[in-house]
Amino acid sequence: MTGHDVTLEWPDGRTRTVVVGPRETILEAALRDGIRLPYDCRKGTCTACVGRVLEIDGKSRADDEAPDAAAAVDYRRPPKALSDADRTAGYALLCIAHPRADCRIEVGPMVRSQLGDSPWG
Repeated sequence: MTGHDVTLEWPDGRTRTVVVGPRETILEAALRDGIRLPYDCRKGTCTACVGRVLEIDGKSRADDEAPDAAAAVDYRRPPKALSDADRTAGYALLCIAHPRADCRIEVGPMVRSQLGDSPWG
């Protein structure tokens, strides 16, 4: 497989889809395609780049079994800024996240404000 389609969705309804290659993070693919996303540490220790998984392979969080971030993404290194509960709630750090499947992710400052500050920050 050459990669996974990741659709980034902003609160105003805008969306952009990027193909994330096997050796890329979601943030790297977005930046490569000229999509501006917030980020800072690029190591998974802050929450500047956080997104929230809304859908995995067409199954949305509104369905009976809501997808969690662990099913949607894997990481280059452990995401220190996220607890297990954060990941189960769908949060993912896009700077170190590799998609495991095609997915749709909510992005933007509102996602970070919903999550709160990093315990490492």
